[in-house]
Amino acid sequence: MHELVVNLHMHTLYSDGAGTHRDIARAALKSGLDVVIVTDHNVLVSGMEGYYKEGKNRVLMLVGEEVHDQARLPQKSHLLVLGADREMATFAHDPQNLIDNVRSARGLSFLAHPSDRECKAIHEPDIKWDDWHVRGFTGLELWNGLSELKSHGHSIFHIIFYIYFPQLLAREPEAQTLQKWDELLTAGNKVVAIGGSDAHAFQRHVGPFSRRIFPYEFHFQSINTHILTPTALTGEADADRMMVYQALAAGQAFIGYDLPAPTRGFRFSAQGRDAAVISGGELPAEGGVTFTIRLPGIAECHLLKDGEVIQKWKNHEACSYVTTQRGVYRVEVYRPFLGRRRGWIFSNPIYVR
Repeated sequence: MHELVVNLHMHTLYSDGAGTHRDIARAALKSGLDVVIVTDHNVLVSGMEGYYKEGKNRVLMLVGEEVHDQARLPQKSHLLVLGADREMATFAHDPQNLIDNVRSARGLSFLAHPSDRECKAIHEPDIKWDDWHVRGFTGLELWNGLSELKSHGHSIFHIIFYIYFPQLLAREPEAQTLQKWDELLTAGNKVVAIGGSDAHAFQRHVGPFSRRIFPYEFHFQSINTHILTPTALTGEADADRMMVYQALAAGQAFIGYDLPAPTRGFRFSAQGRDAAVISGGELPAEGGVTFTIRLPGIAECHLLKDGEVIQKWKNHEACSYVTTQRGVYRVEVYRPFLGRRRGWIFSNPIYVR
C-alpha cells in the first residue's frame, strides 16, 4: 500500500477564507502534501480541480463543499461533502435528505466539527453537530484544527496568545467527539474518522495587534489525514481523485498530528486465520486475530476495544496483541511536545465480527 498525506476542510475567497485556490496549492507544495481538498461554504466551485505543479513537485487539488442551513440560527450541523459531482447546498435545510442526496450523487459525507463549542471571547456561537438522528453518513471530523482555538480560548488573552504561538494549541480531539464516535462504532455502524484543518487564513485585528490566524501552510504541517492507496498517484487527475475518495470511504486512513514529528509510516493491521486487513477492514474472530501496530517513532500507544483501552505500551515503536473477542479495535498514540502530552496518531478501526 502507498501512503498519501491529505489535508482537507479549508476555505477560500469564494466563502469566508482569505486566500485563493492557487494560494492553497502553493502552501501545499511548500508543505509537501500529496492532496488538498477545499470545502467552501455552500458553494461547489468548478474549474479548480487538478494537479498544481512547481518544479518537480505536484499536489492534487480536489474540491468539495461544507454545507449548512444558512437560515438556521445558530448555524449548527455542518456537513463536509466530498466527491459529489453536483451542488448540494439546496438540500441544507434537512440533514437526512442532504446525506441521502450526497449518497445518490456517489459522494461522501462527514459531520464537520461535531463538538464545536461557543467562544464568548471572540463572539463565536456553538456550531456543533446536533442532528444525531441521521443515518447513512460516511464519517465524522474527529479532530478539527480551528475548533481547538474556540475550546482553549477562554479569554481574549488566550486567543491572542494562541494566534502568536499556534504551535502550542493542538492537544487532541475533543473528548466528547471521541465518545460519540465510539458510541456509533459499538452500535454497529461503520463511521470513518478524518482530521480537518478548517483553514481560513484570516487576517485579524485585536486592538493594536494584527496577525494572520493560522496561515494555510501552518495548518498543512499540523493535522492531516493520511490515506493508504493501492498505488501511488499516477498524475491522471480523474483516476487519482477516484482512488483518494475510495480510500477515504473505506476508512483506510489515520489522523496524524505532524507538527511534533512526522506520522508517515504508521500502520495498524490485523491477521486472521484466512485473511489480513488494514484500518477500515473486517475479520472474523474465529481462529484468533493478531493486531500489529507500527509507529514512526517511540511513543505511548493505546489499543482500544469498543471505546475502552485494553492495552498500553510506553516507549515502543512496534506493538502486537492477540484476541479472539469480537469488537471494534482502534489505536491512539501520544507523545510529548512543547511541554505537554499531545495526541499524535488516531487510527480508523478494524472490525472483528
